[in-house]
Amino acid sequence: MSTLATLPAATPDTERTLRHRRVRQTWGRPWLYLPLAGALLLMIAPFLWMLSGSFKPEADIRRVPPVLVPTAPTTANYGELFSTLDFTSMFANSVIVALAVTAGNLIFCSMLGYALAKLEFRGQRAVFLLVMGTLMIPGLVTFVPLYVLVSNMQLTGSLIGLVLPFLAGPFGVFLMRQFISTLPDELIDAARVDGCRELAIFAKIILPLTKPALATLGIITFLGSWNNFLWPLVVAQNESQYTLPVGLALASSGQSFTRFGILLAGAVVVLLPVMLVFLLFQRQFVAGIATTGLK
Repeated sequence: MSTLATLPAATPDTERTLRHRRVRQTWGRPWLYLPLAGALLLMIAPFLWMLSGSFKPEADIRRVPPVLVPTAPTTANYGELFSTLDFTSMFANSVIVALAVTAGNLIFCSMLGYALAKLEFRGQRAVFLLVMGTLMIPGLVTFVPLYVLVSNMQLTGSLIGLVLPFLAGPFGVFLMRQFISTLPDELIDAARVDGCRELAIFAKIILPLTKPALATLGIITFLGSWNNFLWPLVVAQNESQYTLPVGLALASSGQSFTRFGILLAGAVVVLLPVMLVFLLFQRQFVAGIATTGLK
């Protein structure tokens, strides 16, 4: 009783402050969520349009003004897509190329990143500056010289020609170097004192500690390789070597117009493996983005 008696009575200013706080709690959140919901809608609108368009007849897709919900939903686009394309062969080519490129980047980029971060050798800084310099060069600049090199090696028209030029990239080296630099040197020094060789240190200590960065690099590389269109279009010589994006683009092109229904259905099919990879590794992907400083 004595404690309650000593509490100060609520003043008009205090009551006004509490009333304003209740108003902000009641109405403030909707005003915060409104722009966030608008931004979310803008981001997912193309995906919703792609999904609904894949179930529309061609006339509905070309209708003006456009309609989001199909008036007569149909799976004819998917049926025509799978009957027109050699889907199994193109899907297998895409999986082989994407997995091979991803595995190569995970191995070689992490090795070079470890060397640049933790090993001391002559020319280390020059090598790192060279990597950073190649990171600044647009891919289209090196496209023609790369094609001439692959053609001289007689690798055009083969899956090796689709994979070999992209087994390691400067972005992956930079990403792994930045992450490995944050690992304590004491772990590596202790392993060397125990007689562990560099390859064993890399395999038993560095790789297990770099799982978030490896997941980030793996997802980014897989996405880039899976969606790559221009290089497979130029290097692949016949339909048996086409990947899904190339086959889809060629199948959706009619004699005088683009068949958007097949194109949208194919885009949905191409998107599904990418979404699966992201859902499986999203926790490691977010951790890798946060710890490597990528924005």
